[in-house]
Amino acid sequence: MHKFGQFVCKHRRLILIIALLLIIPSIIGMLATRINYDILVYLPEDIETVQGEDILSEDFNMGGYSMVLVENMSTKDILKLEEKFKELDNVEKVISVADVVGTNIPVEMIPDELKEKIYKDDETIIFVTFKDKISSDATMETVQTMRDITDKHCKISGMTSVVLDTKYLVESEMLIYVVIAVILCFIILQLALDSFVAPVFLLLNIGFAILYNMGSNIFLGEISYITEAISAVLQLGVTMDFAIFLYHSYGHEKKNTDNKEEAMATAIGKTLMSVVGSSLTTFAGFLALCSMNLTLGKDIGIVMAKGIVFGVICVVTILPALILQFDGLITKFSHREFIPKFRHLKNFIMKHYVLIILAFIIILPIAYFGYKKTEVYYNITSSLPSSLDGISANNELEEKFDIVSVSLALVDKDMPDYKVNEMLAEIDKLDGIDWTVSYSKIASSKEIPKEMIPKQALNIFQSDKYQMILISSSYNKATTELNDQLNEINKIIKKYDDEAILAGEGPLMKDLVEISDHDFNSVNTVSIAVIFIIMIIVLKSISLPIILISTIEFAIFINMGIPYYTGNVIPFIASIVIGTIQLGATIDYAILITNKYISVRKEGKSKKDAIDESLGTSISSIFVSGLCFFGATFGVGLYSKVELISSLCSLMSRGAIISMICVVFVLPSLLMIFDKIVCKTTIGMRKINN
Repeated sequence: MHKFGQFVCKHRRLILIIALLLIIPSIIGMLATRINYDILVYLPEDIETVQGEDILSEDFNMGGYSMVLVENMSTKDILKLEEKFKELDNVEKVISVADVVGTNIPVEMIPDELKEKIYKDDETIIFVTFKDKISSDATMETVQTMRDITDKHCKISGMTSVVLDTKYLVESEMLIYVVIAVILCFIILQLALDSFVAPVFLLLNIGFAILYNMGSNIFLGEISYITEAISAVLQLGVTMDFAIFLYHSYGHEKKNTDNKEEAMATAIGKTLMSVVGSSLTTFAGFLALCSMNLTLGKDIGIVMAKGIVFGVICVVTILPALILQFDGLITKFSHREFIPKFRHLKNFIMKHYVLIILAFIIILPIAYFGYKKTEVYYNITSSLPSSLDGISANNELEEKFDIVSVSLALVDKDMPDYKVNEMLAEIDKLDGIDWTVSYSKIASSKEIPKEMIPKQALNIFQSDKYQMILISSSYNKATTELNDQLNEINKIIKKYDDEAILAGEGPLMKDLVEISDHDFNSVNTVSIAVIFIIMIIVLKSISLPIILISTIEFAIFINMGIPYYTGNVIPFIASIVIGTIQLGATIDYAILITNKYISVRKEGKSKKDAIDESLGTSISSIFVSGLCFFGATFGVGLYSKVELISSLCSLMSRGAIISMICVVFVLPSLLMIFDKIVCKTTIGMRKINN
């Protein structure tokens, strides 16, 4: 380790040159990495609804669709607008009333049931289907072109429109996320370090690590906008500890030698030994997200695990080179540390540890109850401002036309019309069903002779293997009411065709709910198990991992339970990933105190002296770490207009503070209470005289 440190010190200028050159491919890789804005694409490929989407794309050339709301336009103008849409390469079909019933049929001949649904206050609907899938670049470009073609009299609804708005909104905020995180961390570091310019180099070092991490995402092909939004600020908050440790270690070693390069070489060796061990739990915590069936977890987990690796590498290479290169400047602008030593707080904890344990016992069931009862929402559009074009169009579609959720049933093409109509009659009887449309239903209408229906209508509803049925529900997507209704619809269509498939946003959201509920339990179990095993190896103890994980899980229960008591509903993604992120990112605080406690106890000192010394040497470091994590995420949580990102960052920032408080108060108290058990179940402590 020391030789590696000497190598870094000797070649510091070369390291800085290489670091600067690596920025070029990193930026290229970052720009070349596609950002995905549709969470539904992370559903497993083998589920029936996703297979249904593939059928729509391959058999019907219907990768996605939009409903264009047209206001105060004559039939002639509507037809002209349709022709413009049809000229777009990615548009497969453009459907209006005229396309379905023929231009020669008077509006009066349209069945009242259908007419009431497609005409409201001089407003009607044009149904547009796209060849490519909902969130593909081609489809988003097509929707943007359609927006450019239309004017204020038209609104374009649909998932693609929402995805496009999400893209524009996140892109407009992304740089500000990083700026806010850097400013808040800079302020905290000014208080924590002993130099006015040292924070600049620590932040610059993390900046290198973030760029390398984001640039290497090109090997993944694409990442989620959620990953892109939180990875930089999360990496900043989590890996800043490593940089602070090296800086403090260097400062300590400088007091023992006049040779600053030798001091840095020693500091690098100590940092590697300490940071690699502590970062392992964080690394494992992020990788645990890969166990999610919803592959968004894999997306976040791999990117953040890479971020930890890049963070460690940069801290022991680039940061030492920066500090040595600018050591004179750092020393010139030195000042005293403003973070106190918290002696009074330490004495309070030592004196009142029994009361702290009593408070822990009282708060635990209350926090756990809130944790289990906190409500989540699954409808992604709920996390976006209502002023966005896509959200506004969807809301108008719901208010004027009662079109809330449209599902598509795919049944055998050869099913007779009378059977299809029987099936639809059963579906129409279900509570919450607004309307159903199929070719057979239109063809059997008494008002419109079958021979007057154009052949293109048949092409809209049928392929070589399937016929498509539209089912509109008055229930919102991702609600219990709609999910129950979809179960009933599925039973009905399977009765008539056991290979029938239910597709569309509603069914996809239903699967998202079911998969996410499973992931919520599985990912937390996996992260706890993996971190538990790592800590058994690192701490050489059975009891200590239980105590440490219990402390952080207690903090997680409080953090995730608060929304229940405040009446807030959080996005489902937050409920799944926050526990794992908080556990992996803040367990290091507990390990810091515990390592010192073990070391002092092995020296033969009493448990009281061990706790006193471990608290005295750790509180300041834990406060700085917690505040950096808080600073990196808190501002983004306040600023972001995307509630999904805002909620994630707010929960992470609050979780950092709660974990910090729990580790400082609860963990030492638990160690005082269970000291005998710890000594008996920890290798190297069994002979300690209690």
